[in-house]
Amino acid sequence: MLRKTIALCGLIAALCSPAFGQGVPADDPVRVLVGRLDLERYKATIRGLAAFGDRRQGTDRNRAAIDWIEGQLKSFGCATERLKYVYEPPPPRSRPQQGSAPGPVIASGEIRPGAGGARLRGVTAPTSVNDRPEAQPDAKLRELNSQPSAPGPREQVYCTKMGATRPGEMYIIGAHMDGIGWGEAADDNASGTALVMELARVLNGADVRTERSIRFALWNNEETGLNGSRAYVAQRAALQGKEDPPGSGRYPEPKWLGMIQHDMVLFDHGMPRADGTLSPEQRPEADVNIEFQSASKFADQALQLAFLFRDANEKYATDYPAAVGHHMTNTDSTPFMDFAPAISVREHERGMHIGAGWNPHWHQPTDRYATYSEKDFRLGLNAAQTTLAAIAQLAGAALSK
Repeated sequence: MLRKTIALCGLIAALCSPAFGQGVPADDPVRVLVGRLDLERYKATIRGLAAFGDRRQGTDRNRAAIDWIEGQLKSFGCATERLKYVYEPPPPRSRPQQGSAPGPVIASGEIRPGAGGARLRGVTAPTSVNDRPEAQPDAKLRELNSQPSAPGPREQVYCTKMGATRPGEMYIIGAHMDGIGWGEAADDNASGTALVMELARVLNGADVRTERSIRFALWNNEETGLNGSRAYVAQRAALQGKEDPPGSGRYPEPKWLGMIQHDMVLFDHGMPRADGTLSPEQRPEADVNIEFQSASKFADQALQLAFLFRDANEKYATDYPAAVGHHMTNTDSTPFMDFAPAISVREHERGMHIGAGWNPHWHQPTDRYATYSEKDFRLGLNAAQTTLAAIAQLAGAALSK
């Protein structure tokens, strides 16, 4: 496997930058850029998103949040666009007959066949989506979240920093901005949305130049089945790398060199105890999880991308280490994974931990800004440091003097 991965290095020249695997010089521009991330700014952006409630797709609060996000991106000097699509909910599915499935289906949508195996170990707790308004004790928040979702037209916003020398090549940094559960969707997924917005702020600084393009995408309709990211892939995959108009040097959709998704990055308190409760404190071994999907067409390149992110974490993150896993699932990087190397950055392993109840606030009324501690927010900041450090190197970021 290792030999095969090394051999594939030439297929992604950007991933083979000499900056990786070396020491960090004192005047390193990546160090400067990572230093421009600020915990209080990051928290303020999460708080700003939480003010719109759960931002459920197909509601006025969702549309207002999209407008706010776009205004913030424009204030950073990042050129914004909107992708439009139509969402029609599929008809409800009936429950399968007992014994018709090869194993229990957990909340992540993953089927666990048989006994044994790493993803069956440890204590698990039940997970669900709260659909009961009365479960939210805060009357104002309950009222804010009261408008139901309606089918129909949808929009999502993204902005792009065009590369100075290789504008036809691009990395996509994404997160979904919609949520559910009658809370504020602070961790799922204001935490990832704020991360992407903070990276847009830093990388669109007046003195920042990148060789390759970077797109900052805030997906809608993730909670209904990744519909926003799927619409993006359906509409734009075929446009990759095409000059428009020919000879103009303009690339409306540069070639995808990699897609990095951020989905829940705050809460790593460990597995449930035997009685089903969880620790109120961040666990000592908390880390940033970087996942790729071993079944994807770009698995080898995605594996390499994931380990390069881990290397960036080791050099530039301030508090928490990173771990690499191979079972990326049920997040907005999935629609991209057969078109380009795709990874997700998150607080837990998606299939093993989230589906086993490691986060009791997932899709619950308690997913509120006030729920999380300084250590929780700092874990999110470390995820931002990890992605910023990696992308700055991959995109060839430099600072003007």
